[in-house]
Amino acid sequence: MLVLSVFNRVLLAAVTLLGVAVVVFVLLRVVPGDPIAMMISPGATPEQIAQLRANYGLDGSIFSQFMIWLKATVTGDFGTSISLRRNVLELLGERLPATLELAAAALVFAVVLGGAVAITGALVRRTLLEPVVDTVNGTVLAVPDFIWALALILIFGVFYPVFPLSGRMDPSVETHFVTHFYLLESLLTFNFSALIDISAHMIMPVLALGLPLAAIIARVLKEALLEAMVQDYILLARLKGKSTLRLILQEALRNAVGPTIALTGVQFTFLIGGTVIVERIFAYPGIGNMAIDAVINRDLPLIQGLVLTFGALFILINLGVDLLVAAFNPRLAHG
Repeated sequence: MLVLSVFNRVLLAAVTLLGVAVVVFVLLRVVPGDPIAMMISPGATPEQIAQLRANYGLDGSIFSQFMIWLKATVTGDFGTSISLRRNVLELLGERLPATLELAAAALVFAVVLGGAVAITGALVRRTLLEPVVDTVNGTVLAVPDFIWALALILIFGVFYPVFPLSGRMDPSVETHFVTHFYLLESLLTFNFSALIDISAHMIMPVLALGLPLAAIIARVLKEALLEAMVQDYILLARLKGKSTLRLILQEALRNAVGPTIALTGVQFTFLIGGTVIVERIFAYPGIGNMAIDAVINRDLPLIQGLVLTFGALFILINLGVDLLVAAFNPRLAHG
């Protein structure tokens, strides 16, 4: 049943991506503005403009353009970027690893911090510290990621210049990377100079993206822990002399983590979307930053490739979350 469920979700994902592709493709071509007009020189002749339009497949009907683009996309050809004059798939291959590393680091930070705050909140239940923990958590939750980004720049980039303000790494650091996963590769190859520099550039973006998610995780996990702590099996374990911390970690946490994973997965998709603004603020060279440039330049092939990439990421994340929830709840594996 689980295999059949995964197959159905993959099939639905393909249909969803097709629907997203159709909507985005049509919208990009009916909104005002001509991407070719941004490429031509002032003295270009009508013949040159027509030739350029034909080169990018913009001289036919919307339906014919879509069918040509869809046929090429299925074969792995996402076209050529209008503004950068490079293959879209190559650009995505260069920029996507940076965004994935940033999002993964923010998720790990959010899970660790949010889990610690939730456990602390459950431990100080009905004490004077509980409202303090809830107030701080609520305040962090109320501030969006881009505000955190600006505040971190002001504090750690202007008042106390501790961390780099922009980029992914210092150009002066000597590197010979084989892949574009700089953080992972520097860790696996024990290139500690590059690892430290890359980590320093990621700290503020990770904090900006991870703090709101950590607050959400803390709130949901705390409520789930408190609900689990009044169950009969917890009372039985308490009668055996286990401390509150052991009850939370050994008994309540395993049952409380299921709904937390489900919500975290949903919020993680929003975190991926939030990288667009945060990457722009920190001039981080990921697909989020590139997406803004593509929209400004009306780079249709690049926008279409980026939208499909974001859509595929959202679908894969949701599929992975469903599998994790099923793994923590065996009843769902057979439903």
